[in-house]
Amino acid sequence: MSASRSNRWYLSTAPILRALVHLCVPMAAAMIVGAVYNVINAGFIGSQHDTALLAAITFGTPLLGLVMAIGGVFGVGGGALISRLFGAAEHDPGQAAGIKHVSSFAVWGSVIAGVVVGGAGLALLHPLVTLLGADTAAVTATREYVAVMLAFVPVLAAAFCLEQIVRAEGAARQAMNGLILSTIANVVFDVVLILFFHWGVAGAALGTGLANLITVAYFAYWLQRNSEHVSLAPRWFTLRADVLKPVFGVGVGELLQFAFMIVTVLVLNNLAAGYGDGPLAAMGVAVRIAQVPEFLIMGVTLGVLPLLAYAYGKGDRARLNAALRASAITVGGVMLVLGGSVFVFREQVLTAFSGDQAVLAIGVTILVAQLVATVANGFAGLITSLFQATGRARPAIVMSMAQGVLFIPIVLLGNSLFGLPGIIWALTVTEGLVFLIGVGMWLAARASIDRGLAEGSPERAEAVLEGAEA
Repeated sequence: MSASRSNRWYLSTAPILRALVHLCVPMAAAMIVGAVYNVINAGFIGSQHDTALLAAITFGTPLLGLVMAIGGVFGVGGGALISRLFGAAEHDPGQAAGIKHVSSFAVWGSVIAGVVVGGAGLALLHPLVTLLGADTAAVTATREYVAVMLAFVPVLAAAFCLEQIVRAEGAARQAMNGLILSTIANVVFDVVLILFFHWGVAGAALGTGLANLITVAYFAYWLQRNSEHVSLAPRWFTLRADVLKPVFGVGVGELLQFAFMIVTVLVLNNLAAGYGDGPLAAMGVAVRIAQVPEFLIMGVTLGVLPLLAYAYGKGDRARLNAALRASAITVGGVMLVLGGSVFVFREQVLTAFSGDQAVLAIGVTILVAQLVATVANGFAGLITSLFQATGRARPAIVMSMAQGVLFIPIVLLGNSLFGLPGIIWALTVTEGLVFLIGVGMWLAARASIDRGLAEGSPERAEAVLEGAEA
């Protein structure tokens, strides 16, 4: 059995628990490795004993959101459609013919969008750094970090997009290999560029860009050698409506989510900066530590998306419901065990990254708030994955917009009434409200999803990519 057919067996007929292990464990492992790298990266920068450098990375965080937004538009939207088409092909093999068009459009679309956004950012570098909220002490380091990251936006976006396409085939282990390869390369580059050449945050950004270039090469090579239907050849690139509509229908939700995340971080940074570099540095460290359980949960919610999409495209109601139920139990269990462990040892973990008592005191509070928010965010993410997998653009977009729309007034009100604690807990309150909104929309959409399953999914009827052979 070829690697491609073996991976699709997990999507199609493998026992649910075995399928979840195959899809989610590698994804979660890769996410954890990435989260651990973020902590190590902060350690490399922290070894330079300059708080402004740590602050610069925090100010530059929205750029990573920008990259994920670009890659997510094409990668998540394209990947979900590819998985649905694979599922639909079980009843109609002709459905697989359009996958070449979808994959080529997704990859090259992400590259082109990355070039445009990265170029515009470099042309407007000075006002962009000011917009990010960098103060006088951190402005030079932030400018260096941002400039290098912008130069690599096309590469970073393509890497994120290709990862989604590889996962759409059910090849979770290969997606994990690519992400781990990127992390290992990143650590090596950090040692050379930061510790040896002393290039500081510019070296950190350059290392990230080069490591993702290696990842792009790995994913492209694997797809070329192993995928029966996915193609990255430019000749398959198309702007047909039956490709653009389903890809952007789901992908625009990703764009809005990360766009609002950028706004959220900008507002947060600017408000926190008013309390000095100490709280800002503590926020950067605490957020990175909290990302360990958060990324593990994201590994589950993102890892299960191809399984949900395949089951929906196939019209398999029992498999879709079983996958959703098992994923929810897994998310709850992970948060209880890992999130609880981080909470219990929060002070010891923070001490490893800073000896400043002021930073430690505020860092503990931030870490607790982040962990509580992660619980709600995990279940909300699973609901969003269900909407994306079933091609329901409107509720997916609402979920993506809800956090940003709610967070800004909540954080402004929190800052006005409670000062710094109000800023810290604003995200926690917001995530809880987003989860409640998601539950309401899920209950409202259940009948529609059931009809789609019974009829054989709207996408198989409307987005089969008629004329794909042409």
